[in-house]
Amino acid sequence: MADTGASVAPAAPVSWRWASFVRGAVYALPAMVVGCVWPLLGIALAVGVIPVAALPLPARRRRRGVLPLVGLLSAASLLLGSLLSPHPAVAVAAMFVLGVGAGLWARAAPTGRAAMTFCLPLIGIGLSFDPAPAAVAAALIVGGSVYAGLVSLLWPQGERPAAPAAPTPDRARLLVYAFVLGAVGATAAGLGFALHLEHVGWVTGAALLVMRPAREQLLTRSVGRAISVSIGALAAALLGSVPAPPALTALAAGVAVAALAASAGSRWYVAPAFTTFVVLTLILALPGEDPARRLVERVVETGIGIGIALVLGALVPAVAGRRRA
Repeated sequence: MADTGASVAPAAPVSWRWASFVRGAVYALPAMVVGCVWPLLGIALAVGVIPVAALPLPARRRRRGVLPLVGLLSAASLLLGSLLSPHPAVAVAAMFVLGVGAGLWARAAPTGRAAMTFCLPLIGIGLSFDPAPAAVAAALIVGGSVYAGLVSLLWPQGERPAAPAAPTPDRARLLVYAFVLGAVGATAAGLGFALHLEHVGWVTGAALLVMRPAREQLLTRSVGRAISVSIGALAAALLGSVPAPPALTALAAGVAVAALAASAGSRWYVAPAFTTFVVLTLILALPGEDPARRLVERVVETGIGIGIALVLGALVPAVAGRRRA
């Protein structure tokens, strides 16, 4: 087949832009300043800018207006998950219906893919929250995304190199994938509730964040998330194990946000290392938390979620395909 367009070089395994690091540091500046006095609030402010920091900066300013919308969608998804969390049976059924719906929507419109890969996992993560704390987190995310969107306007416009196109599965595969996605979300949530896990959302979010229609992408993201989460959780546990002054903790959270922004666009799935570090540092800032326990909990529950995704998303379809053959 003839080449109909210019070839695009694949993204670097770990892309790093110092300009983006500086931008991420400005995103996290209020968190670092406030964290020197009120560590818990400072780290919470750092969590608020994560959804925007994780995205590559749009080259044209007129397109940067979408950044606050990203925060709004993140907040709404977390709130929805938190409203489902007190009702396990309803939550499991809802995760199946929402997963199937997002998958079918993805067959019809590009916006459906955003719902499938972005909103749905955040709804799953919201299962770890009660509604009241989720409302606080949602407010921080909305405020953080608006602030980050305004900061982004200060950065000069440019022309970003074209990113390599992700493989687009055919509509027939997406139809099957929609029901697999719903099954993964429902199974992860159901197992989390059945085991009485404190953070059902860690299992559900991990499963849905690695899910992709292409088997190769699923395997790559699974390995990447397992490694990244382990590194981020270990770093947070080590920091939480020493009597660090508030300024150091706030600085560490800010650097993690800056590094998240600097590495956006990497081919390897490195973002979970930075997001896990910030979120776990926030949890360990609460009184009476055990760093070793939280480390094990985070790594194990992430592994359970990834295992569910691999079994239902890769193993079962492969076995079914062999039987049909």
